[in-house]
Amino acid sequence: MTTGFSSGSCRFADYFVICGLDTESGLEPDELSGKLCSHRGENFEQSPLRRTFKSKVLAHYPDNVEWNLFDQDAVGMLCMPKGLSFRTQVDSREPQFHSFIITREDGSRTYGFALTFFEEVTSKQICSAMQTLYHMHNAEQYDILHTPTSPQASTADQRHQHLQSRPVLHSAPAISRLQRFNSYDISRDTLYVSKCICLITPMAFPQACRKVLQQLHQAVTSPQPPPLPLESYIYNILYEVPLPPSGRSLKFSGVYGPVVCQRPSTCELPLFDFAISEMFNLLGVENVLQLFTCALLEMQILLYSQHYQRLMTVAESITALMFPFQWQHVYVPILPASLLHFLDAPVPYLMGLHSNGQDDRTKLELPQEANLCFVDIDNHFIELPEDLPQFPNKLEFIQEISEVLMSFGVSPEGNIPSSDSQAKYRVFRSVDMVSDKRNGNLASPLTSYLLRENETIARLQALVKRTGVTNKSRSPSDLRFQCDEEELKMHQINIQVREVFANRFTQMFADYEVFVIQPSQDKESWFTNRDQMQNFDKASFLSDQPEPYLPFLSRFLETQMFASFIDSKILCHDDEEKEHTLRVFDSRVDKIRMLNVRTPTLRTSMYQKCTNIEEAEKAIEMRVSKIDHTALHPHLLDMKIGQGRYEQGFFPRLQSDVLSTGPTSNKWTKRSAPAQWRRRDRQKQHAEHLYLDNDQREKYIQEARNLGTTIRQPKLSNLSPSVIAQTNWKFVEGLLKECRNKTKRMLVEKMGREAVELGHGEVSITGVEENTLIASLCDLLERIWSHGLQVKQGKSALWSHLLHYQESFIHDTERRKSDGGGSAMPPLKVSLIQDMRHIQNISEIKTDVGKARAWVRLSMEKKLLSRHLKQLLSEDELTKKLYKRYAFLRCDDEKEQFLYHLLSFNAVDYFCFTNVFTTIMIPYHVVVVPSKKLGGSMFTANPWVCVSGELAETGVLQVPRNTLEITFECQNLGKLTTVQIGHDNTGLYAKWLVECVMVRNEITGHTYKFPCGRWLGKGVDDGSLERILVGELITPSTENDERMCRTPPMQQSPGMMRRFVTISPNKLNTGQIQEGVGEAINGIVKHFHKPEKERGSLTLLLCGEYGLVWALEQVFQHGFKSPRLFKNVFIWDFLEKAQVYFESAEQREVTPDENWQTRVRHFCRFMRAINNTSRNIGKDGKFQMLVCLGARDHLLHHWIALLADCPITAQMYEDTALIKDRSLVNSLIRVLQTLQEFNITLEASLVKGVGI
Repeated sequence: MTTGFSSGSCRFADYFVICGLDTESGLEPDELSGKLCSHRGENFEQSPLRRTFKSKVLAHYPDNVEWNLFDQDAVGMLCMPKGLSFRTQVDSREPQFHSFIITREDGSRTYGFALTFFEEVTSKQICSAMQTLYHMHNAEQYDILHTPTSPQASTADQRHQHLQSRPVLHSAPAISRLQRFNSYDISRDTLYVSKCICLITPMAFPQACRKVLQQLHQAVTSPQPPPLPLESYIYNILYEVPLPPSGRSLKFSGVYGPVVCQRPSTCELPLFDFAISEMFNLLGVENVLQLFTCALLEMQILLYSQHYQRLMTVAESITALMFPFQWQHVYVPILPASLLHFLDAPVPYLMGLHSNGQDDRTKLELPQEANLCFVDIDNHFIELPEDLPQFPNKLEFIQEISEVLMSFGVSPEGNIPSSDSQAKYRVFRSVDMVSDKRNGNLASPLTSYLLRENETIARLQALVKRTGVTNKSRSPSDLRFQCDEEELKMHQINIQVREVFANRFTQMFADYEVFVIQPSQDKESWFTNRDQMQNFDKASFLSDQPEPYLPFLSRFLETQMFASFIDSKILCHDDEEKEHTLRVFDSRVDKIRMLNVRTPTLRTSMYQKCTNIEEAEKAIEMRVSKIDHTALHPHLLDMKIGQGRYEQGFFPRLQSDVLSTGPTSNKWTKRSAPAQWRRRDRQKQHAEHLYLDNDQREKYIQEARNLGTTIRQPKLSNLSPSVIAQTNWKFVEGLLKECRNKTKRMLVEKMGREAVELGHGEVSITGVEENTLIASLCDLLERIWSHGLQVKQGKSALWSHLLHYQESFIHDTERRKSDGGGSAMPPLKVSLIQDMRHIQNISEIKTDVGKARAWVRLSMEKKLLSRHLKQLLSEDELTKKLYKRYAFLRCDDEKEQFLYHLLSFNAVDYFCFTNVFTTIMIPYHVVVVPSKKLGGSMFTANPWVCVSGELAETGVLQVPRNTLEITFECQNLGKLTTVQIGHDNTGLYAKWLVECVMVRNEITGHTYKFPCGRWLGKGVDDGSLERILVGELITPSTENDERMCRTPPMQQSPGMMRRFVTISPNKLNTGQIQEGVGEAINGIVKHFHKPEKERGSLTLLLCGEYGLVWALEQVFQHGFKSPRLFKNVFIWDFLEKAQVYFESAEQREVTPDENWQTRVRHFCRFMRAINNTSRNIGKDGKFQMLVCLGARDHLLHHWIALLADCPITAQMYEDTALIKDRSLVNSLIRVLQTLQEFNITLEASLVKGVGI
């Protein structure tokens, strides 16, 4: 067999199992299940009929098969997850069917299908034991009712009497009422107990198994005995019915009628036989899609329902729809009561929890909820984690699914539980849809259009009729179907919905193969370094995707399921070798690429509907209309006379001698051995192909699956404390490993990016991706903080711990040693509590989870994450109070290593707080530092500043003359870029020498220095009353090498030209000047080659140190004649003279050609506009403005050519000047022409007051 199932078996079923009450051992209370039923261990307060008792596996046939060893604990737990239930003749006793799954530690699966029904208890001992329990229970209730606290005491009991709600009891006569409603009297009542029959099968055929079990149960309860003894039918299903081969259908006989099952071929979607429409009925399309998104992003998912079969159907349906991806983490669709501690698992999981139908969601205390998707199946309600990205093309996708569902008469809204009355239904609907944000239905007015507007549904139905997507096309076909109509309809809905989902992934990942990174080394070393290897070029893939897809895709590419999918792609070279899912997916992708041959890699967000539904449906219809195989009919077995008789209404103990071994000669058992050998031969061939032996290959594929997941599956057994301890230890190790891998990945990405800015290698990370990595770090921290948690407030375990810390340490006075000595602006003190307060003051962040994430982002930006968490965890008493002994945070060595990994983030700069919370109000502190040499004490004018950042600018702020510092609050400016500083020129002494301006963000502590080193005042320096200063973020270390700054500032900044620093600006030779211009232009070109969101400040590259303005200043200063001592001549003076010459030349009509005229006109227009501006920006400021405008309008190279030929240049420059050297000027023009292709947008502060 080539499917990925565990069986070496070719048989339909491996075991037949009977579970129930073991009369030998009597009644054993099942405390763990009791706990599950009431979530607070009130099993003994419940009346005995409502309590749970231990069930046993009474018999299973055969004893064992070697390809699937019988796991008694697991089967016992899952057949009757709640243990035994008792009823009397007044209770309902309908048989219940449910399926379950046993996942082994290696990820292989076995399915179970169970039918639970009630049988009369015939054992006198059990009946009298129940009677005794009732006497005791009633006596206790009587005591409770006669104590003064009776009202509260009885409410606990009241909650459990769901037969009838009754008033609070106060008096003795009430006891008789209590007994009547909830009692068992041995003389009057008949006692029934639950029993279960179950098939364990290698593949999931729930519909067929349900029929088999129902017919067996019917045979026992019907007045007429069945045609043959029960053993004949069970023997038949165990030994004589084979699995249908791939692409074939099979018919076999139940007790009363035929059973048909069919299996897809190897080129169709994998086998799936649960009813998907049931999930849509229970939850509605919108909720299903939200749940689907959570599953794809590997969140923790908890399903909650009273019905085991619903838990299983939803879990199996969601995982089936993920094709071609596979859920890689803990998967327990039905969580047995004894495994409740698994909800503590700090890993992604998909689990199903049984609700007793009385407690609501609020009573359910879950250890971790920050990253939890909680699905209350019975109430049509889903609670989502925060920041869940939208699935790509969500609205069109919902519409396409809805059309399919409605063509079968299934409502896209789902059916709200029918037990509720219509009125309640209406209230639920309106309240839910209007106010329930958590439902995810109101993310935007559009997203819930399906759930709110019945007209839309009507329109859709009309559309469906028009487009002919109806049952009409199917019904009049000539095929005669061998299965009943309901079953056929189920197969049709299943395949259509699954095809629509599969089509989304084939469209989204149509060109994924291009981005797979094939390992350069051999498989052996690839595997040993698998953790560090990138197997997919994420950045390039994402850069091809439409913008709206990015939030979802960037997170999805980080998941384990995606990594495993790519791993299996790398491990398989040819079709023969591929796993079934990969082979099917690749063939579909090839088809799409054939269709889009003209533009194979063009990614559009155009929605392309599924086109191969009909073909897929036909394959199924063909199989069920013409049955390929019919199994042997049940027949009489070789049984002794008298065997096989039984009492009506009781499922008998069967004859184990006839059921324990199969027939000696049977074509199916024969077939299974060669099939295994064939499989082995094929694997041998692969192994040779890979130069690996078979064991190694298996080991690799297994390791690939287990990568990053520490524990795949809980062991289903009644756990001893040592096993639980071991499991927890595995979790701790896994968390540490995950932390190590995450920090490493984030650092490599970040440092890679900084290396690129310094000119090494290629850029690989985008803002979306960085955000994704930080979000996944926040999730990891939440999982670590919720492991072993015992006291929690709110949904975020981390924030809860911080709040407890805040309460106990209001006086948090830890200070950072002042880095800057007596600098103008000492750094903020380090305070964990203060950082919490900042977050608490941000009104936009409403939830605990949001606050925790914001706090992590802020701490990372301040490079304090490790330090803060160390401080938080240093409070041992608090940690002991909040956490159980086995919790990660109480394992000292691991905790130390964890903090050490986080410390490595201090090596890189993150702006993950500033860039994300763009609309919040932030306090800024500004200090103007006047020159120490020429005391500013005589200064009489009134200064002002205006601060600009990447997101906004402040407008003019007056600065008090006496203190020269202000603190103001405004909306987040982003990274700061420029400060405009000036004064109003009033008073006797309006001349001011400013050394620099310092600005600090009071929340993140980022301090920016804007060097000036120039005068502001009329008749001094260049006569400027205001200047535009360009600043850079300072790191505490550069603050120490304080140096007098001139303009351009000599402040250190990485990646710029170090070689000029030692040379005084006037002494640069032509080679160095050319290099300077080249570097400046290069910086601008690199800036535009980055993704738009990553670009940073262009102002810095134009006006900052060694920017374009500085470089052109060097060009014009080279060989400039200084007319006489003590008189400064500025480049602007030369430009003004040139302007006068050009204007007069135009009037004299000395016009070489039209081009020349156009250039002259432009030049003069810009000069006039800058000279006429109302701003007092001085001559150097005017030159800066001219260069910026010339760069913006791509005119600089024209102007250089004009000026080089201008007679004024001959007068004002020496013969050796660069501007007179024809070849140097030509190369300068060529370099400046490279700016032509870029669309340069200037910051408002640079061009204020110039209307061009």
